[in-house]
Formats: sequence, C-alpha cells, structure tokens
Amino acid sequence: MQTANLITIEGVHIVNKSDLIDTIAASADISKAAAGRALDALTGAVTSALKDGEQVALVGFGTFSVRDRAARSGRNPQTGETIQISAAKVPSFKAGKALKDACN
Repeated sequence: MQTANLITIEGVHIVNKSDLIDTIAASADISKAAAGRALDALTGAVTSALKDGEQVALVGFGTFSVRDRAARSGRNPQTGETIQISAAKVPSFKAGKALKDACN
C-alpha cells in the first residue's frame, strides 16, 4: 500500500476508501473505477447480509456479524444526569487466524 497519501494520527496510519481503491486497482490490474465498484459491491453485500441477520465469513480474514447490545444506564456528559441507553443491534467483526497472524 502506498504510504505517501496516508493520514497519520499519533503515529497510526489511516487508510481511507480511495487508498483502498488505488491498492485494489493496482494489485488486481483493473481500473480504479472497476475497483471502486468492486469495493462498493463488497460493502453493500456485507451490509445487506447483516441487515438480514446473517453472518459473513471470509475465511482467513474474519467474520462480520450482528450482536445485541443490552440496555444500560449512562450519564449525560454536560449535565451529569443519569440517562437510559436503549438496547441496540450493532455490527461486529472478529478477525480470522490469518489476519491475526499477519498483524503479529
């Protein structure tokens, strides 16, 4: 991945969507437009599956799923008042073994 266009915050490189498109286009030898459509198709498919309550498992990369977050109490930071935060369904990602190994 090119490092010239990466944003660095506190020593951490942030990769944005256009950086991913550039990398996909270069590694797959396709146009940036085709790489953008492919990335949009992937994110759309994952989003659609999660909306339907399904899991998306990419072997070696990881698994996307939806988890239930319980209702809880919190505090309004401006007033300090206790508030109720309702239960919610949140997207979740669990890294696969190959991705974990690549990071270590």
